[in-house]
Amino acid sequence: MKKVLLIVFSLFVLIGFAQENSESELPYYEIPEYSDEFTAGTMAARMVDALGFRYYWATDSLTEKDLAYKANEDGRSTEETIKHIYDLSKIIVNSTLKEPNSRIDEDLSYEEMRAKTLTNLKTAADILRTSDDISQYKIIFGEQEIPFWNQVNGPIADAIWHCGQIVIYRRTTGNPINPKVNHFSGKVRN
Repeated sequence: MKKVLLIVFSLFVLIGFAQENSESELPYYEIPEYSDEFTAGTMAARMVDALGFRYYWATDSLTEKDLAYKANEDGRSTEETIKHIYDLSKIIVNSTLKEPNSRIDEDLSYEEMRAKTLTNLKTAADILRTSDDISQYKIIFGEQEIPFWNQVNGPIADAIWHCGQIVIYRRTTGNPINPKVNHFSGKVRN
């Protein structure tokens, strides 16, 4: 009996280790170190990094109950909110890649949307961080080009807002975020 318990315990440890390692491969487990320089690019990148960090922890380890939660019948569920943030992340990254936005409907799981959102944000932040002129990163919808200013008060601020909603939703369902997450430092306490 003790051997069986030891084997079961060992399996749980190994599974937990594997999950922890795959999770830590996603960007924004912690916020990257800040730049030595203050430029428009480094400031915009830091805003996107802060969004990535908040999104990482707002969406970490959500359950089916969390994903299905809606504050009321007229609102979005948590999973629909995650889809909306994913769409916002595509606008952010497309701007930095100088690509037009399109409405392609993708059938992605929560895990796939989460990973793609984090990757989009990391890609955008890395491009912004090295940029001398962020005015070149316009939001493109068809023939319309919208200045980067709208990126700040539009998709970036909107996505941060929705991360807060997810945090409230998961508290409501009894699954609060990791209490060791420190949004001020962008680190996770030991």
